[in-house]
Amino acid sequence: MLNQFFPIESQKGVTMIEYALIAALVAVVAITALTTLGGNLSTIFTDIATALSGTGGSTTTP
Repeated sequence: MLNQFFPIESQKGVTMIEYALIAALVAVVAITALTTLGGNLSTIFTDIATALSGTGGSTTTP
């Protein structure tokens, strides 16, 4: 409907803005997820590193 009053000759700029908005949204979601889960991920990776190094407190022997 707006195209009747404001005809757009080229869609290149509009498409570029849409891609920029999508990229910004993805960045915000990624930053939020990493901030929220950052502490938990650090703990998980530390536990994995400890288990792989064999210095964990495991009571079972292979």
